[in-house]
Amino acid sequence: MADARVHHMIHEVVAAAPAGVVYGLIADATRWPLFFPPCVHVEQLDFDGTRERLRMWVTAGEEIKSWVSSRYLDVERLQVEFTMDLPAAPAESMVGIWAVEPLGDSSCRVTLEHAFTVAGDDPAAAAWVEAATVANSSSQLDRLADIAERWARLDDLVWSFEDVVHVNAPAELVFDFLYRAENWPAGLPHVNRIDLAEDAPGVQRISMGSLSLDGGAHSTESVRICFPGAQRIVYKQTHTSPLMAAHSGEWSIEPDESGVNLISRHDVLLREEAIEQVLGRGADALDAGRHLGEALGQASLTVLRHATQYALDSVRVL
Repeated sequence: MADARVHHMIHEVVAAAPAGVVYGLIADATRWPLFFPPCVHVEQLDFDGTRERLRMWVTAGEEIKSWVSSRYLDVERLQVEFTMDLPAAPAESMVGIWAVEPLGDSSCRVTLEHAFTVAGDDPAAAAWVEAATVANSSSQLDRLADIAERWARLDDLVWSFEDVVHVNAPAELVFDFLYRAENWPAGLPHVNRIDLAEDAPGVQRISMGSLSLDGGAHSTESVRICFPGAQRIVYKQTHTSPLMAAHSGEWSIEPDESGVNLISRHDVLLREEAIEQVLGRGADALDAGRHLGEALGQASLTVLRHATQYALDSVRVL
């Protein structure tokens, strides 16, 4: 609607980090799931070095919202402009800009602006979009400032792990096991509880109780985005174990000439202040990374091996 009311919001934060570092964190949206709590997953659809299109999945209140955005990256002005091409209801349109203003060599101000409309100028819809945007913007800016201030140590705090199992089994049946996670407690020794809800096709919320390497029990909560056609499941833990500030990952199945490769990937941001609390006095980021690599690798390989056995057993039954 041409005459729809446009709602404007501005949020800002000062970060104790060079402006170029902060701009880089904003510009690299594919890493946002690890850095920004509301962001579940980002798929880069197109990118020419300056302009890009993104498909994003984000928590908004109690809901999972998805939209397609176009962004214009202006590295000289340290700005990123964005427009939602396919907004998530109840928003009818949404545009905005990230702007980074240097305040010296080691400090900067980040401003995040939004302008949106809602269908029919509905007051309740506008209030919901405003509340969700305020909550998510505040969360993003607070985490951005926190991460940026640790920029000199960020390479030590971010870890990635990958495990691969090659099998000769039907990819569709392997994916079926990974997708139907509600059945995992019956077959996986380290999983003792799973509550799964799928409110929209392919978008799952999971609460899981599991056992760690030392036998201790812990609970995690995740959002999973499932792509059956591509045989991929990406996820973001919204409630992590104490050693991790953030944990995102992916299950994928890639066929080759002799079978399929089952791949588990993890990206982790360490909770720096918890390292000694969890691992003991004197432990550092290297110790934490190695510990998580072993723990996550063991759990992932257990899932992949059970997925393989499930597929092979299903073939024999058929």
